[in-house]
Amino acid sequence: MPDSDIDVVVELGPRTYTVRVNSGDSAAFAPFARTSLDASWSGRGCRRALVVTDDNLVETAERYRSILATVGIAAETAILPPGEATKSIASASVLWDRLVAMKADRHACIVAIGGGVVGDLAGFAAATYARGLPLLMVPTTLLAQVDSSVGGKVGINHPGAKNIIGAFHQPAGVWVDTHTLGTLPPRELRCGLAEVVKYGMILDAPFFEEIEIEAQAIIAGEPRILRRIIAQCCRLKADVVSRDEREETGLRAVLNFGHTVGHAIEAVVGYGGGFQHGEAVAIGMVVESRLAERIGWISPDLTVRLTALLDRLGLPTAAPGLDPSALIDAMGRDKKNQGGNIRFVLPRRLGHVELTECPSEADIRAALDPA
Repeated sequence: MPDSDIDVVVELGPRTYTVRVNSGDSAAFAPFARTSLDASWSGRGCRRALVVTDDNLVETAERYRSILATVGIAAETAILPPGEATKSIASASVLWDRLVAMKADRHACIVAIGGGVVGDLAGFAAATYARGLPLLMVPTTLLAQVDSSVGGKVGINHPGAKNIIGAFHQPAGVWVDTHTLGTLPPRELRCGLAEVVKYGMILDAPFFEEIEIEAQAIIAGEPRILRRIIAQCCRLKADVVSRDEREETGLRAVLNFGHTVGHAIEAVVGYGGGFQHGEAVAIGMVVESRLAERIGWISPDLTVRLTALLDRLGLPTAAPGLDPSALIDAMGRDKKNQGGNIRFVLPRRLGHVELTECPSEADIRAALDPA
């Protein structure tokens, strides 16, 4: 493994796997895939795969399909439309049909090549077909590389709630190549930066400060910086996941900072609508930081600092014109809720957040529309 590559191990006992962060070393995916699969009973017998991707990544998927052939894995490719609307039961049925048609057994592998939509959908198909197939993640967007590809949460959307239909299904391995970010539209890269900022806010104050310092280099896509920030996000998430894999202790809930409001925004405007996921999360973090102010947990200075960094990274920090009642109704369907109460992950200080249901509806409305 080249010195520039970084391995992050997600410690989960028999489900332990490696996230490898590299820049342009796609040929090395072959031994990585074989080693990752061979670590499990189902993966050891893998000789067939379904590569799942979208219309934007056909050439990339073909390259990886050819690479898999060098380690004895014959792959077919399923190509889906891009966009959040693809993360649906209809698309899952398309993948199940393909697996049935290729007579896939429990040793067949699914390889997800794309952003969070492809990873969540392909992972859900892997979790549900034959009660679980081995899964390899090849995330190609920054958002997927730092967040959704790690941790085993897979799923699809319901028209009324994002990610409400899903499962926990850990991958056999995650392959992160920063070179794939070079072809992303600037908006897609910025969306991933929202999740990067989130990790600093919830778990690592020095990391937040590093993002502030390196903001320009990050936006410019400097490979060394990208490998560093991606690996640190993966380390932070891996530590949380290893201690609360299935969201049973409440620790993993910290990863949802910005998401209660963010998911509500997505639901109200429509998946694939005016705000992409990272943009909705950026707005959600600002709103939820204001909520923390209102209940006396933080001073306004932290919200100002957060907003300034998101502005520098080119991310939105407000969503004017959305109906607060519709947003609050959508928040009422959030998976974290309990006993009919909306629960939020809010900052106590930079680098530390807690789950709470303290904010009242009046607090929520005021935070949504501070003017």
